[in-house]
Amino acid sequence: MRAEIDKRAMAALSAGHLATDFAGGTLPALLPFLVDKFSLSYTLAAVLILASALSGSIIQPLFGLWSDRRGALWLLPSGVAVAGARMAIAAASPKYWIVVLFIVLSGLGTAAYHPEGSKFAAYASGRRRASGMSLFSVGGNIGYGLGAVVTTPLVLWLGLKGGLFIALPCLVVAAGLLVLRPYLGAFAPEQRSTGGEGGRDRPGAMALLLGVVAFRSLAWFGLITFVPLWEVSLGHSKAHGNHLLSLMLLAGGVGTLLAGAAADRFGRRLVLFASCAVVAPLILVFILVGGVAGAFALAGVGAAIVGTFGVTMVMSQEYLPGQIGLASGLSIGFSIGLGGIAAVALGAVADSIDLRTALYVCAAAPVIAVALCALLPPSRERRQLTPEIVIP
Repeated sequence: MRAEIDKRAMAALSAGHLATDFAGGTLPALLPFLVDKFSLSYTLAAVLILASALSGSIIQPLFGLWSDRRGALWLLPSGVAVAGARMAIAAASPKYWIVVLFIVLSGLGTAAYHPEGSKFAAYASGRRRASGMSLFSVGGNIGYGLGAVVTTPLVLWLGLKGGLFIALPCLVVAAGLLVLRPYLGAFAPEQRSTGGEGGRDRPGAMALLLGVVAFRSLAWFGLITFVPLWEVSLGHSKAHGNHLLSLMLLAGGVGTLLAGAAADRFGRRLVLFASCAVVAPLILVFILVGGVAGAFALAGVGAAIVGTFGVTMVMSQEYLPGQIGLASGLSIGFSIGLGGIAAVALGAVADSIDLRTALYVCAAAPVIAVALCALLPPSRERRQLTPEIVIP
């Protein structure tokens, strides 16, 4: 096992993650413009988030199983290309149902990339698994944030047809991953023994972790769906709402790097527990205080929630060491899928009661995640990835 992270491999995998999530990150920024174009209710706006979330999550564990059993490096370039190209077409589509269709197709690209990408990120991380996975995750965090940053001025300048340019960075990165396939393939273990990647699978612990992920995702997807719309309801511009969204997303990138290093040093559970504990108070500051304090609070939410995506991915791989592709697919896909469903439910709350109440629900969800964190057993922090080395 490598002692250090392979920088070239991690840069390529993180760039692929950036490009894939760049495509997904354009959707929340597109929502205010799509709401105006098609006169959408909050519920129908949230359906677009659901379409992306479900298509990016339902089959993700299946891609993970395929990856564990047969290997599927071709999913890396193809996943990035599909995610970007289909989201670009969705932005410029003339009918609401066509927008939904191409958002679903874009989500399939996301589902294809993540399990294979996170598995090879684990291989390339060596013994610094949490730090390496944070570097992989921060690519996605930055990409999601850049999606919001780039989309708003692009659409203000060229209209929704300007969204076709979303595909360009994704296609460039996909071409680079295609060239680097042989180099990345060298990190796969030479043997695929029945003993797995080292150690005993613990499905009960994995179920608890997925509970934490689910309630964390309810808060997160509620915020990325409704922060821009909340700001518009307060009389601010669409650009102002998307700037706050971008701040939250980009702060998540900083949080990811800090959380990964802290998890390697102090332990996964402690970092996850602490991050979940601060989210509810910060969301309440955003709702009740607003202004500059609310913006800083929103940045803190991004750092706390997004910062632990990589940590929970590592924990899932350590709870299921024999099936790390499946573990990655469950960890990422489960969070995306439930988050999307929660966004639609919160949209219904916003329509039937008001948007403020929906945001209060977002603040309540992390409290349950904290309780579940307290029940998590230790993960295998020093578990080897290669099948030749097994720690009893």
